[in-house]
Amino acid sequence: MEKKYDVIALGELLIDFPMNGKSEQGNNLFEACPGGAPCNVLALLNKMGKKTAFLGKVGEDQFGTLLRDTITEAGIDASHLMMDKDVNTTLAFVHTFPDGDREFSFYRNPGADMMLREDEVDPEFIAQTRLFHFGTLSMTHDGVRAATKKALKAAKENGCLISFDPNLRPPLWSSLDLAKEQMEYGFGYCDILKISDNEIQFVSGKEDYDEGIAYLQEKYNIPLILLTMGKDGSRAYYKGMRVERPGFTVSAIETTGAGDTFCGSSLNYILEHDFDNLTEDQLGEMLTFANAAAALITMKKGAIRAMPEREDVMKLIEG
Repeated sequence: MEKKYDVIALGELLIDFPMNGKSEQGNNLFEACPGGAPCNVLALLNKMGKKTAFLGKVGEDQFGTLLRDTITEAGIDASHLMMDKDVNTTLAFVHTFPDGDREFSFYRNPGADMMLREDEVDPEFIAQTRLFHFGTLSMTHDGVRAATKKALKAAKENGCLISFDPNLRPPLWSSLDLAKEQMEYGFGYCDILKISDNEIQFVSGKEDYDEGIAYLQEKYNIPLILLTMGKDGSRAYYKGMRVERPGFTVSAIETTGAGDTFCGSSLNYILEHDFDNLTEDQLGEMLTFANAAAALITMKKGAIRAMPEREDVMKLIEG
């Protein structure tokens, strides 16, 4: 099968509303930023010259139209973006605390992203990609979970590399046990896992990151695990190697999309190199670039429209 795309991602496309100051009356102002982890990843890949496509669903409303136009403008193929007449586009309000940490309020009961159905997934479309990327927001409910599993099966059968970022959002799950179970399903399928420090602790029950990763490797035999540790940088675990690179210090205003930018940068590197034979130096180079790109995105609001250029990332690395 001829590969038309470098990466196809499946999952949520929504509007993130980060706080952006106060009005003259003292009311909080929120800014409508197109977002959703899988598309954030694709937006970075497009910036790096890769061909991408998205599979998901938005509402047939103003926000849905805005999202379709936004990803199309970013160069992401939207031919498999479905529009739902009955259910509104999913919204997420991002409340930022003084220390820069955040909390999400989701408007998704239901939201259009979770209405993607199994019969809307075309295995022949999935077969056209080199790499398939997904998360767990498309596994919170039965219908969209079946759609995700069908896409995964098609990716596996067509020899695509499979990348997984659990992107755990506890408020969206009926129970944390179900969240854990679906994360474990993803671990069983992926070649590349991008996981954050708090997620590895959650899923392994181990305080120490290395112990948590070792547990995952023993149980699921995932070829490459990328661990993000916020401002402390990141690690890659691959074929018995453990490579760590420090983060970059920038004046961050908002961390939404940092993990996705890291993930997209790493996938971009993997697509340009031999995944089966990565060296320690290459893994280090990949992490440094991904850490720098992730740092840059925290200096802007939103993610899809704020992805850095390769030159800007190199400038930050060269200091």
